Amino acid sequence: MMNSRARILALAMAIMALPIMAHSADLGKVGPTYPISETDLLQLIEERLREKEKTGELAKLQQEAVKRSLDSVENPKPVAGLGKSTKTRTFYYDPSITAQSNITDATGKIIVAAGTRINPLDYVSMTRHLLFFDGRDKSQVKLAEKLILHYQGKLKPILVGGSYIELMRQWKTQVYYDQSGALVRKLGIERVPALVSQEDRRLRVDEII
Repeated sequence: MMNSRARILALAMAIMALPIMAHSADLGKVGPTYPISETDLLQLIEERLREKEKTGELAKLQQEAVKRSLDSVENPKPVAGLGKSTKTRTFYYDPSITAQSNITDATGKIIVAAGTRINPLDYVSMTRHLLFFDGRDKSQVKLAEKLILHYQGKLKPILVGGSYIELMRQWKTQVYYDQSGALVRKLGIERVPALVSQEDRRLRVDEII
Protein backbone atom coordinates (compact mmCIF):
# COMPACT_ATOMS: atom_id res chain seq x y z
CA MET A 1 0.00 0.00 0.00
CA MET A 2 1.41 3.39 -1.00
CA ASN A 3 2.26 5.79 1.79
CA SER A 4 0.64 9.23 1.90
CA ARG A 5 3.59 10.96 0.22
CA ALA A 6 3.55 8.51 -2.71
CA ARG A 7 -0.25 8.86 -3.09
CA ILE A 8 0.02 12.65 -3.23
CA LEU A 9 2.82 12.45 -5.81
CA ALA A 10 0.83 9.96 -7.93
CA LEU A 11 -2.28 12.16 -7.77
CA ALA A 12 -0.27 15.25 -8.79
CA MET A 13 1.20 13.40 -11.75
CA ALA A 14 -2.25 12.22 -12.79
CA ILE A 15 -3.65 15.75 -12.66
CA MET A 16 -0.72 17.09 -14.71
CA ALA A 17 -1.32 14.40 -17.34
CA LEU A 18 -5.07 15.07 -17.76
CA PRO A 19 -4.81 17.57 -20.68
CA ILE A 20 -2.55 15.18 -22.59
CA MET A 21 -4.69 12.10 -21.92
CA ALA A 22 -7.83 13.92 -23.11
CA HIS A 23 -6.38 14.19 -26.62
CA SER A 24 -4.53 10.90 -26.93
CA ALA A 25 -5.41 7.29 -27.55
CA ASP A 26 -5.16 4.53 -24.97
CA LEU A 27 -1.78 2.94 -25.53
CA GLY A 28 -2.48 0.15 -23.10
CA LYS A 29 -0.15 -1.20 -20.46
CA VAL A 30 3.47 -0.62 -21.44
CA GLY A 31 5.10 -2.47 -18.57
CA PRO A 32 4.77 -3.45 -14.93
CA THR A 33 3.86 -0.70 -12.46
CA TYR A 34 5.32 -0.24 -9.00
CA PRO A 35 4.46 1.92 -5.98
CA ILE A 36 6.33 5.24 -6.00
CA SER A 37 8.71 5.46 -3.10
CA GLU A 38 10.68 8.56 -2.06
CA THR A 39 13.56 8.62 0.41
CA ASP A 40 13.36 11.43 2.94
CA LEU A 41 16.52 13.47 2.24
CA LEU A 42 16.80 14.76 5.81
CA GLN A 43 16.38 11.26 7.15
CA LEU A 44 19.06 9.99 4.79
CA ILE A 45 21.47 12.72 5.90
CA GLU A 46 20.74 11.99 9.54
CA GLU A 47 21.42 8.28 9.00
CA ARG A 48 24.73 9.03 7.26
CA LEU A 49 25.77 11.35 10.10
CA ARG A 50 24.92 8.72 12.69
CA GLU A 51 27.05 6.18 10.81
CA LYS A 52 30.00 8.60 10.69
CA GLU A 53 29.50 9.40 14.38
CA LYS A 54 29.69 5.71 15.31
CA THR A 55 32.91 5.20 13.35
CA GLY A 56 34.50 8.38 14.71
CA GLU A 57 34.72 9.88 11.22
CA LEU A 58 32.37 12.74 12.12
CA ALA A 59 34.60 13.88 15.01
CA LYS A 60 37.63 13.71 12.69
CA LEU A 61 35.88 15.84 10.06
CA GLN A 62 34.90 18.40 12.71
CA GLN A 63 38.49 18.62 14.00
CA GLU A 64 39.82 19.08 10.46
CA ALA A 65 37.26 21.84 9.78
CA VAL A 66 38.23 23.69 12.98
CA LYS A 67 41.92 23.32 12.13
CA ARG A 68 41.40 24.73 8.61
CA SER A 69 39.40 27.63 10.01
CA LEU A 70 42.05 28.52 12.60
CA ASP A 71 44.84 28.19 10.05
CA SER A 72 43.07 30.58 7.66
CA VAL A 73 42.84 33.13 10.49
CA GLU A 74 46.44 32.65 11.65
CA ASN A 75 47.87 32.59 8.13
CA PRO A 76 45.68 34.42 5.61
CA LYS A 77 46.28 33.85 1.92
CA PRO A 78 49.21 36.07 0.82
CA VAL A 79 48.67 38.81 -1.73
CA ALA A 80 49.59 37.49 -5.16
CA GLY A 81 51.77 39.30 -7.70
CA LEU A 82 54.00 41.24 -5.30
CA GLY A 83 57.79 41.09 -5.43
CA LYS A 84 60.47 42.10 -2.94
CA SER A 85 62.00 45.54 -3.32
CA THR A 86 65.52 45.33 -4.75
CA LYS A 87 65.92 49.07 -5.29
CA THR A 88 64.20 52.19 -4.05
CA ARG A 89 61.36 53.61 -6.11
CA THR A 90 59.22 56.65 -5.35
CA PHE A 91 55.95 57.57 -7.02
CA TYR A 92 52.76 59.44 -6.12
CA TYR A 93 49.10 58.57 -5.91
CA ASP A 94 46.35 61.16 -6.35
CA PRO A 95 43.31 60.12 -4.27
CA SER A 96 41.01 62.60 -6.04
CA ILE A 97 37.67 61.32 -7.30
CA THR A 98 35.10 62.83 -9.66
CA ALA A 99 31.44 62.93 -8.60
CA GLN A 100 29.43 60.89 -11.11
CA SER A 101 26.13 62.54 -10.10
CA ASN A 102 24.88 65.42 -7.93
CA ILE A 103 25.34 64.91 -4.21
CA THR A 104 22.56 66.52 -2.19
CA ASP A 105 21.72 67.07 1.45
CA ALA A 106 18.51 66.04 3.24
CA THR A 107 16.62 69.03 1.77
CA GLY A 108 17.69 68.28 -1.80
CA LYS A 109 20.22 71.11 -1.97
CA ILE A 110 23.21 70.24 -4.15
CA ILE A 111 26.39 69.98 -2.09
CA VAL A 112 28.63 68.65 -4.83
CA ALA A 113 27.68 68.98 -8.48
CA ALA A 114 28.20 66.14 -10.92
CA GLY A 115 31.61 66.34 -12.57
CA THR A 116 33.26 68.05 -9.58
CA ARG A 117 36.70 66.65 -8.71
CA ILE A 118 37.18 66.08 -4.98
CA ASN A 119 40.37 65.35 -3.08
CA PRO A 120 39.71 63.73 0.33
CA LEU A 121 43.03 65.10 1.59
CA ASP A 122 41.52 68.59 1.42
CA TYR A 123 39.25 67.57 4.29
CA VAL A 124 41.01 64.76 6.14
CA SER A 125 44.74 64.29 6.66
CA MET A 126 46.59 61.03 7.18
CA THR A 127 47.58 60.80 10.83
CA ARG A 128 49.84 57.79 10.33
CA HIS A 129 52.17 56.36 7.72
CA LEU A 130 51.24 53.04 6.12
CA LEU A 131 53.85 50.30 5.85
CA PHE A 132 53.11 47.34 3.59
CA PHE A 133 55.43 44.37 4.15
CA ASP A 134 55.65 40.58 4.05
CA GLY A 135 55.68 38.99 7.50
CA ARG A 136 57.27 35.81 6.11
CA ASP A 137 60.47 37.74 5.35
CA LYS A 138 62.57 38.28 8.50
CA SER A 139 64.42 41.26 6.98
CA GLN A 140 61.12 43.02 6.27
CA VAL A 141 59.87 42.29 9.79
CA LYS A 142 63.05 43.81 11.26
CA LEU A 143 62.65 46.89 9.06
CA ALA A 144 59.04 47.23 10.21
CA GLU A 145 60.16 47.11 13.85
CA LYS A 146 62.70 49.89 13.22
CA LEU A 147 60.17 52.10 11.43
CA ILE A 148 57.57 51.62 14.17
CA LEU A 149 60.11 52.90 16.70
CA HIS A 150 61.26 55.68 14.35
CA TYR A 151 57.76 57.05 13.84
CA GLN A 152 56.90 56.58 17.52
CA GLY A 153 53.64 54.77 16.92
CA LYS A 154 52.53 56.96 14.03
CA LEU A 155 52.78 54.07 11.60
CA LYS A 156 50.22 51.44 10.66
CA PRO A 157 51.85 48.06 9.84
CA ILE A 158 49.97 46.24 7.08
CA LEU A 159 50.86 42.70 6.07
CA VAL A 160 50.61 41.27 2.56
CA GLY A 161 51.75 37.82 3.71
CA GLY A 162 52.41 35.96 6.95
CA SER A 163 50.64 35.84 10.31
CA TYR A 164 49.40 39.18 11.64
CA ILE A 165 48.20 37.48 14.83
CA GLU A 166 51.71 36.21 15.57
CA LEU A 167 53.16 39.70 15.12
CA MET A 168 50.46 41.23 17.32
CA ARG A 169 51.46 38.80 20.06
CA GLN A 170 55.12 39.78 19.69
CA TRP A 171 54.69 43.54 19.31
CA LYS A 172 51.66 44.02 21.58
CA THR A 173 50.16 46.36 19.01
CA GLN A 174 47.60 46.25 16.21
CA VAL A 175 48.77 44.73 12.92
CA TYR A 176 46.59 44.90 9.82
CA TYR A 177 46.26 42.72 6.72
CA ASP A 178 45.57 43.87 3.17
CA GLN A 179 42.86 41.35 2.32
CA SER A 180 42.98 40.34 -1.37
CA GLY A 181 45.54 43.08 -2.00
CA ALA A 182 42.87 45.76 -2.43
CA LEU A 183 45.08 48.58 -1.10
CA VAL A 184 48.35 47.71 -2.84
CA ARG A 185 46.55 47.42 -6.17
CA LYS A 186 44.77 50.74 -5.66
CA LEU A 187 48.02 52.49 -4.76
CA GLY A 188 49.98 50.84 -7.56
CA ILE A 189 52.46 49.08 -5.26
CA GLU A 190 54.38 46.31 -7.02
CA ARG A 191 57.06 45.50 -4.44
CA VAL A 192 57.35 45.49 -0.67
CA PRO A 193 58.27 46.82 1.77
CA ALA A 194 56.55 50.02 0.75
CA LEU A 195 55.94 53.11 2.87
CA VAL A 196 52.99 55.40 2.15
CA SER A 197 52.94 58.98 3.47
CA GLN A 198 50.96 62.13 2.78
CA GLU A 199 52.78 64.85 0.88
CA ASP A 200 50.64 67.93 0.34
CA ARG A 201 47.53 66.78 -1.54
CA ARG A 202 49.01 63.49 -2.74
CA LEU A 203 50.18 60.22 -1.26
CA ARG A 204 53.85 59.46 -1.62
CA VAL A 205 54.75 55.80 -2.07
CA ASP A 206 58.31 54.64 -1.36
CA GLU A 207 59.25 51.08 -2.22
CA ILE A 208 62.27 50.63 0.03
CA ILE A 209 65.02 48.09 0.73
